Amino acid sequence: MKNLTLKQLRYFEALARDGRFRRAADACAISQPALSMQIKELEEQLGGNLFERSTREVKLTAFGQLFASRVRDILRAVDELGDLARASRDPFLRRLRIGVIPTIAPYLLPTIINDLNRTFDGIDIQVRETQTAKLVQELAQGELDLAIVALPVSEPSLTEITLFEEEFVLVRRREDEGKPVPEREALREMRLLLLEEGHCFRDQALSFCRIGSMRPREVMEGSSLSTLVQMVSAGIGVTLIPEMAVPVETRSAPVSISRFHTPRPSRTIGMIWRDSTPLVKQLLQISEVIRQSTDTMRQKHAAR
Repeated sequence: MKNLTLKQLRYFEALARDGRFRRAADACAISQPALSMQIKELEEQLGGNLFERSTREVKLTAFGQLFASRVRDILRAVDELGDLARASRDPFLRRLRIGVIPTIAPYLLPTIINDLNRTFDGIDIQVRETQTAKLVQELAQGELDLAIVALPVSEPSLTEITLFEEEFVLVRRREDEGKPVPEREALREMRLLLLEEGHCFRDQALSFCRIGSMRPREVMEGSSLSTLVQMVSAGIGVTLIPEMAVPVETRSAPVSISRFHTPRPSRTIGMIWRDSTPLVKQLLQISEVIRQSTDTMRQKHAAR
């Protein structure tokens, strides 16, 4: 056990997470044979198999599962030592790793990044766009400093800071402009366009329409809000999008936008980070910049 290294633990964690040698090797920026050799040496040092191997994938053994939970704790603690050094070395962050969900990233990131660069001279901003579950996982593993998501996330190990509330709007064909806005129950009888499974915005739209186990008459799915809006413009159905998406998504799609009657559907947008991070002071400063940035942007949109 004397020769156990952090590099081996990171290789192990990548393989445990990805389940395939090729993907794990790419994530670690090494060759697949080199990764295989490191994992084999680690197993020999530990005196037991960490993985069950097959031609297509690898799975953790019972011992591997126990080992993985400890390894993640170790790697998170090591990353937080690096964060502690960053916090003590500089009152401001020089590197900021932000995660953002896809229904926010295209609409807020340009303004946020511009304002952060202007406020914190020389900051290196690294962005990761993916769904909430993945962002929460990467935060827990110390791969991100913060994430911008729809709240609540309700993870005990994470701090949640509210940024703003925003409403959803109904997107219909241009020909439907001026028609009465349907009640939310009526949406269940329409061809409703939704994001794919895994997007929190999909779940929020279904909740507003009171669609749980009860399915709408016909549901079609898209991979992005842009796809959904283009499908609406082609006359395929109707959809809901967040208010922040309207200026971007209506530029190239001839559609009509309508607001719902009370109660209007909405979501809470906020920031999350690990409770244990040493960068709390800096992240609070970041949150204030982002809050001011989003407030200014939303006021401009409201004035149009």
